[in-house]
Amino acid sequence: MPQPLDRRIQRRLRSQPSQDGDGVAIRRLHDFGGGLDPFLMLDELEAAPHDEAIGGFPPHPHRGIQTLTYALHGGLRHEDHLGHHSSIGAGDAQWMHTGRGIIHGETPFADARGLHAFQLWLNLAAADKLSPPTYRDVRRNEMPRLDRPGVSLTALGGDWQLADGERVSGPLEALAGQGSVAHATFDAGGTLSLASDATTLLVFVFDGELTVGGDGVTQGELVRLGEGGRLTLTSAGGAQALLLAGEPHNEPIAHYGPFVMNHRHELDQALRDYQNGTFVD
Repeated sequence: MPQPLDRRIQRRLRSQPSQDGDGVAIRRLHDFGGGLDPFLMLDELEAAPHDEAIGGFPPHPHRGIQTLTYALHGGLRHEDHLGHHSSIGAGDAQWMHTGRGIIHGETPFADARGLHAFQLWLNLAAADKLSPPTYRDVRRNEMPRLDRPGVSLTALGGDWQLADGERVSGPLEALAGQGSVAHATFDAGGTLSLASDATTLLVFVFDGELTVGGDGVTQGELVRLGEGGRLTLTSAGGAQALLLAGEPHNEPIAHYGPFVMNHRHELDQALRDYQNGTFVD
């Protein structure tokens, strides 16, 4: 039986300093032109322990996307117009399906190790953009983990398979675009070999350096992999990365602020709905 083709780096993006909400410092990666379809944006939030100037995200609307927020240290408090009030801490995640509309606010906080969290935007298919909004918390003990010598993989959502055939599925099974999200941690010398033929396969290195498909990737870089069926990740000195896989919608993308639709007139309608008070039921 022929061996699966190794996936190599096709594209590189580097995160850039930015700011959002009420003065929250972030590093951002984004492509609203479809180059990461079904993914749109990835923000990395960091702050020192006991930082009193983290800021927050006052109540604001969303339509047409899903968000997945994952905390490594510190956490976030969430509340929305649906009546959800919750907090996530280190190792926990929040998932929000905005559908036709949700208004929510988020307040990040640091713990003794500071704040380190991510928020991922996933694009909803046209057929789902006006679906009912939903929300869910996932605790760290709900996320299965695969351990191998020198490496571990924590599955937040979707299905992941090692090259040796062992599979793991994260608790978030309804990610847009058949999305899958995992957190991989490497000790010095650690190697992870994955079987994946997902059309979109991304690796974001947020700590240390990795060799991805034979090429080096440094901290703050996101890479998109080309075609194939196997991905090999290795680290000489230790690293951490987020792994993202999914299937593109291959639909037009129209973006304005917190709204992501397919056409400009749909963005205009979202703005009118929010301004005239008919955005949410």
